Amino acid sequence: VQLVESGGGLVQPGGSLRLSCVASRSIFNIYVISWYRQAPGKQRALVAVITKGGITTYADFVKGRFTISRDDAKNAVYLQMNNLQPEDTAVYSCYASPPFNTWGQGTQVTVSS
Repeated sequence: VQLVESGGGLVQPGGSLRLSCVASRSIFNIYVISWYRQAPGKQRALVAVITKGGITTYADFVKGRFTISRDDAKNAVYLQMNNLQPEDTAVYSCYASPPFNTWGQGTQVTVSS
């Protein structure tokens, strides 16, 4: 499976973006799909996880601001990001759990006034 992210861009503090992660095939059998981010000079960090059954988990630093969802009919996983702050600036990537063990190429999110 291949994953392609989109939806990144430049946004002012307090703004919103919706990231998309579209798979090249059905994601119905992909048990876990996650969003990660990596800021310059920092390690990659887990942002949010969604299971096949729709159970979600969030990093503390995005709880209440970000929402992960999946649409199996569209082979897509989304990350709705609200109230973005400069510290959210990073490359955001999606990841499909084993046995697929696949990363997308990432999409840049920049939060700046």
